[in-house]
Amino acid sequence: GAESVSAPGFLRRMGAVIYDALLLLAVWFFATAIILPFNSGQAFAAEQYFFPFYLLAVSYVFYGWFWTHGGQTLGLRAWRIKLVNSNGVAVTWRQVSMRFMAAMLSWICLGLGFVWCIFDKKRLCWHDSLSKTRLVFLPSEKSGRQK
Repeated sequence: GAESVSAPGFLRRMGAVIYDALLLLAVWFFATAIILPFNSGQAFAAEQYFFPFYLLAVSYVFYGWFWTHGGQTLGLRAWRIKLVNSNGVAVTWRQVSMRFMAAMLSWICLGLGFVWCIFDKKRLCWHDSLSKTRLVFLPSEKSGRQK
């Protein structure tokens, strides 16, 4: 069952985070190109607070869509990790919202929320616990066929 599936370790999680960060950066470039004409083609200034909130909203939609549609971003898929709720099924948008906000808190605390999975018995990060979600490690198809 869902409980017998192991949780990914810290390094595997960070691999997925880095992979997704690169993809998200490309999405940010595209999202910026879309709204740049509305700023007369000029770079956004520091006092234009709309822009960082816009990129935050783009990030939320990016992660939220992937998490609610199969539980895997491209980085999670590459590292054979899947996001599920505590019952082992797909997450809801409410859980996505909580996870996204809690993950930001984890980063604001210098990544401590992510490092927490090293010390947690169930390998949960802060945002896993707060959103009642968890990451599960998916065995490769090759190892599944050999059994």
